[in-house]
Amino acid sequence: MDWITSRKCSAEIAAGMINNGDVLGLSGFTLAGYPKAVPAALAERATRLHEAGQEFKVTVFSGASTGDSCDGALARADAVSLRMPYQSNPNLRKAINSGNIRYIDAHLGKMGYLVRTGVVPAPKVAIIEVSAILPDGRVCLSTSGGNSVCYLDMAEKIILELNTRLGDSCLGMHDNALPELPPHAKPLPIYYAGDRVGDEFVRIDTNKVVAIVEQDRFDEVTPFVEPDEVSKNIGERILDFIRFEEAHGHIPKGLAYQSGVGKVANAVLCAMAEDDRLGQIDLFTEVIQEACLPLLKRGKLGIASGTALTLSETAQKEFVENSAEWKKHFILRQQEVSNSPDVIRRLGVISMNTALEMDIFGNVNSSLVCGSAMMNGIGGSADFARNCALGFFLTPSVAKNGAISSVVPYVSHVDHTEHDTMIFVTEQGLADLRGLPAEERARLIIKNCAHPDFRDELTDVLEFGLKHAKGVHLPLALSRAFEMHNRFLETGKML
Repeated sequence: MDWITSRKCSAEIAAGMINNGDVLGLSGFTLAGYPKAVPAALAERATRLHEAGQEFKVTVFSGASTGDSCDGALARADAVSLRMPYQSNPNLRKAINSGNIRYIDAHLGKMGYLVRTGVVPAPKVAIIEVSAILPDGRVCLSTSGGNSVCYLDMAEKIILELNTRLGDSCLGMHDNALPELPPHAKPLPIYYAGDRVGDEFVRIDTNKVVAIVEQDRFDEVTPFVEPDEVSKNIGERILDFIRFEEAHGHIPKGLAYQSGVGKVANAVLCAMAEDDRLGQIDLFTEVIQEACLPLLKRGKLGIASGTALTLSETAQKEFVENSAEWKKHFILRQQEVSNSPDVIRRLGVISMNTALEMDIFGNVNSSLVCGSAMMNGIGGSADFARNCALGFFLTPSVAKNGAISSVVPYVSHVDHTEHDTMIFVTEQGLADLRGLPAEERARLIIKNCAHPDFRDELTDVLEFGLKHAKGVHLPLALSRAFEMHNRFLETGKML
């Protein structure tokens, strides 16, 4: 009997190989390519153990967020003690904000480095979804790269989930290089979004494989929603600005794009597909989203390089059917490469990420509601924002039917400082902050990005700061920094 056949078992048996207190390293990045059968079985086992009065919790490391059958199931089963580095599941978020699950919100580009250098514990068990297993010990990952190579290398035990639904659709799509560790690490020779520097397959130590579980489940991705008018407005403003910058020689034509997750970022890609003035484009990003498919179908997508192919179930079926041609346009890398500051800066990426809120001085909050309640996390936005050639932060000017202003006197939590942000965009307008001191940034943001309902108060806060702040280099009076947030907590409205 060969080693592959001898290790095949049910998800329940594989889950039984995981012990209380284990650190798990999971494949998956932003709802793509995560294990689905074993985590669900592990959640059921944890529930039974809890009912029998036994303690059972694990630490979960991943690439980024996973689907409900993974993050959601484990959270509902009270089976997670610590989660890192990113999540987006409602049940997991609730447990994090209640204090039941400890959460470390980390830059996605640094997670693998932290594990490989021993700063955080190496996984005891790696649970990795793959699309192919070869007799010589090589595997092909599925719809994400994430931190899978790192976890496969560092874990003591490996559980493979073979997703038979994918067939050969992922073969040839992966590039599994990892950066060398310092000191004297050599740069990755990526000079174009389509450059390949690693192997298609991952070679694993077959002696560490304790289970192979077959499943044929789809990635649990929310169906694609066409951009609304506000999102379209923001997308068109960004494209107009990029064309202006190119025409005036501020940036060269042909730079690769990075687009964050969400309907506003999707709207930019959709606008690109519909813009006849725009030629073929390349992406060097984290998540290759469904909004890329219109670009592909119209012949406007060159190469899309990322670490996850995040598609709805309908689009996943379409991808498998057309993968022979479509996957020629996709490269899935490990996230230490997709989010590498060195490569991002060398390529001159144009970066577009969503802000939860932004303040009048140029700081951005991507993660925490009212300064303390976790939404999802910082993700990889900082990897790109600090190192890109041209960086946008996008958000509608108001939320909750106008009750909340996305532009505030001072953000309730700082993920991106004023030193790392460049351009703010809402449906109200665009503010290019580059080369402007604090007061000029503030006046431009209020004028161009804030909703009219909030402009007077924001201006009043600025003028008060110019008169009463300790210094006018950054004219922020501490007594008024969070008055809009406090009003929202007290009344449900910022006005």
